[in-house]
Amino acid sequence: MTKKERAKFVVEELEKLYPRPPIPLDHTDPYTLLVAVVLSAQTTDKKVNQVTPALFATASNPKAMSRLEVDEIKELIREIGLSNTKARNLKKLSEILVEKHDGKVPQTFEELEALPGVGHKTASVVMSQAFGVPAFPVDTHIHRLMHRWKLSNGKSVEQTEKDAKRLFPKALWNKLHIQIIYYGREYSPARAWDLDKDFISRRILGK
Repeated sequence: MTKKERAKFVVEELEKLYPRPPIPLDHTDPYTLLVAVVLSAQTTDKKVNQVTPALFATASNPKAMSRLEVDEIKELIREIGLSNTKARNLKKLSEILVEKHDGKVPQTFEELEALPGVGHKTASVVMSQAFGVPAFPVDTHIHRLMHRWKLSNGKSVEQTEKDAKRLFPKALWNKLHIQIIYYGREYSPARAWDLDKDFISRRILGK
């Protein structure tokens, strides 16, 4: 298969498996999504979803979060890795949202990436899932699978994102990146990879 054919095959198979994939992080609005994505760095979505109900019961908007002490936030997210840094970032970014953005999550990449703890991937998730702006956030699953499927050289997440955006139609980006994440978790994990189970990779590799 050519690269274009592989990309088309991937899209068709993922659409059969996950026609309506839910967003992996539980949230109710752009702010709670932003917080959840910030918390998800170097930890699992499952863990974040276990922690956020208590956090959001205490502070579900920038004003409430900015009023908490860093130690209070840390206590609420203590089960998540890097809780010290994340607690400081959540307080600071919430203060900035209140002071500079009228308590609302900004809708541009530049303004989002200027917030503490918000990198390009986090901004991409918020822009795509909260505001419907075409983006292709690359997490570890997508980075791994784009390489396994010979759709990217796997040298960097930046390169993987460029390759994905070049290969796949823009209209599919917001849904497709979630479909790939679900496939990676279910059929093509990093550890204990079973090619018999991973039918997309098996077909692409001709095994």
